[in-house]
Amino acid sequence: MSPGEQAEKLVADFGITSPEDLDVEAFAFDAGLEVEYQELQGCEATLVGFENRAIATVRPSTVVGRKRFSIAHELGHWTMHRGRSFRCRVDDPGDNLASNKDFEKHADEYASHLLMPRPIFQPMVKAIGKPGFRQINDLAETFTSSRTATCIRLAQIDTLPVVVACYGEDGLRWHVRAPDVPKRWFLRGALDDDSFAYELATSSGAEMKQGKQPAEVWFENSDAGNFEVMEHCARGRQGEVLVLIYLVDAEMMEAGYDPDAGTRRYSERGSYISRR
Repeated sequence: MSPGEQAEKLVADFGITSPEDLDVEAFAFDAGLEVEYQELQGCEATLVGFENRAIATVRPSTVVGRKRFSIAHELGHWTMHRGRSFRCRVDDPGDNLASNKDFEKHADEYASHLLMPRPIFQPMVKAIGKPGFRQINDLAETFTSSRTATCIRLAQIDTLPVVVACYGEDGLRWHVRAPDVPKRWFLRGALDDDSFAYELATSSGAEMKQGKQPAEVWFENSDAGNFEVMEHCARGRQGEVLVLIYLVDAEMMEAGYDPDAGTRRYSERGSYISRR
């Protein structure tokens, strides 16, 4: 059973059908996980356990969504990685998406499914249609989750042809694509000057922008200029920009393998290996 499936089974076992009933501290208590709040140095949460009891220490935060994700993340560790201790930086799931720590990614998956379980979250996404950041903010408020975590879950839920990405001063930091979006579409490593996200990153004023763009603004594939995408972007934390890219052209979803996109190398068997 995957981490997400384990989390959603827990929600189902509690008989929960509404976002307001997703009490993460109650889940933790039921699992024998005591939650304490304390200022921490160098991490957002820690987990120490012995036999059937554990203590999760979480850095206090005025951002309720961040605190809830931290607790859910530690509960994921306690559920899946019992017998180990952890010091986690879980203030933003994007941090762990950009890392290679499988345990952290598993705990993030558990947390996102626990806080935004598919049976509850997916119908609300479908009811909106094609949400932008205003609607994502509303979803985040409904589920008491962070905007970043909500964006990532939106992509993973696989109801929309989207790619979610985060760019900083150093370029692309992480991205998540909906499972049906072909992997042949390679995001640019830096913001294009013509993107709305670049405008947000280099100016003050607006918090969000959206509009249609040639797909070549976002993807480095040679045939990207033949298509259009819908770009939604919003200011993130510490100079970051969050981007939600809709592949509105159905032909992009049906495009085949592109051997010329991205920097590739050959394996020992002569097979192409993608750079990401």
